[in-house]
Amino acid sequence: MIVGNPSVFAVESEITKAYERLSFRALGFFVIWIKENCYGIREPTATMLANLFDDAVHRIVRRGSHKVSFGLDATARDIAYAYRRAIYDECEESELFFGMSASDFAAAIRPSGSVWAPDGGDEAFDDGSYVLHFEDENRVRLIAFTSTRDFLYDPDSLREVWLSPSDFYAILQNWRDQFEAEWNAFPKTPFDY
Repeated sequence: MIVGNPSVFAVESEITKAYERLSFRALGFFVIWIKENCYGIREPTATMLANLFDDAVHRIVRRGSHKVSFGLDATARDIAYAYRRAIYDECEESELFFGMSASDFAAAIRPSGSVWAPDGGDEAFDDGSYVLHFEDENRVRLIAFTSTRDFLYDPDSLREVWLSPSDFYAILQNWRDQFEAEWNAFPKTPFDY
């Protein structure tokens, strides 16, 4: 199932197996499309989908709160670089990211819920994909990229899109509703270790 337009923004998922336990919910895949680039592993058994479903619900509930102090006008390239370097690299505390130390930058971005993927160790994004979600009153900005081994990002993978909040959240809500309907219709099995 795909909701949205992959050439702009879309969410796609597939259920391979549904489970009775909500904490497992289903096995399958969940990917995010931004400007025809797919972020995440698009394979039938990529991940369990409970956390991703719960995150979509939580993201909808927290609408309007994915704000950061460094502002939305920074380039996608600078934000991707700062995120990878400050969060994952052992950089000097004297190195600044939008006027903040690495620890201050990390403290600004994590509580905002701006890191959409990967979230909570989901295998869905073990391909090295990252999707950041920022917003203000009038706009939602998604920045997506894949990582490199040297704690940076692959510039060829970098995509960004600006959406109205109503468009973004309509796609997310529609995906949530369709996923729940698909899961409800799927035959359930107990979790098999």
